[in-house]
Amino acid sequence: MASMDGQGGKAGEGKDGAPRRPPEWADGLKQLYDSVVEEALPDSFKDLIDRLDATPPARGRDNGK
Repeated sequence: MASMDGQGGKAGEGKDGAPRRPPEWADGLKQLYDSVVEEALPDSFKDLIDRLDATPPARGRDNGK
């Protein structure tokens, strides 16, 4: 079975079997992603989530039809 990149071989290996290096921009993108994930959730979002958690789930939208 071929890998997802369409080049065959094991994941993380080049055509010659040597380990592939991620592109230069990958580290910066990972750092940006990690910084966003680690950001504190704004209080307004926390309040909204608390209100949604307190609301009973809808039982459907039959509307008598």
